Amino acid sequence: MTPMQTEQLKREHLPAVAALEKLCFAEPWSERALEWLLSNEAVGVVALTENNVIGYGGMLIAPKEGQITNVAVHPDCRRLGGGRAIVSALLREAANRRLESVSLEVRQSNLPAIALYERLGFEKVGVRKHFYKHPAEDALVMTRVLAEVPKED
Repeated sequence: MTPMQTEQLKREHLPAVAALEKLCFAEPWSERALEWLLSNEAVGVVALTENNVIGYGGMLIAPKEGQITNVAVHPDCRRLGGGRAIVSALLREAANRRLESVSLEVRQSNLPAIALYERLGFEKVGVRKHFYKHPAEDALVMTRVLAEVPKED
């Protein structure tokens, strides 16, 4: 596989990101909804190989904190570091914006994602009952307090 890189989400990435949403999630965001990640209240990051989007992540920016909304990696490209690169890029963006913390929700059954988030310094801080609908499942709430800008991987 060719080397992967991350970069800021651009308008031209939206069709590929919307297709990835449909592939990865039972309730995908539409391309129009994904445009929100191009606004001043959010940030989006894509992972690319040979200029093809293989993953993406989005984060809502609020005063002093970030909320990671989605992280998706194409099923054929999982376990190759894309998720780590995406979340690390979002954490760097949060640190650059001087945010104090970043939080996210994750399905309790998504053990690979939970392990990744823990390796990146997130801690379990709570549970949101019945957060997911298709299929029905609770979400773990995880938070990372930012002390410094994470190093690039």
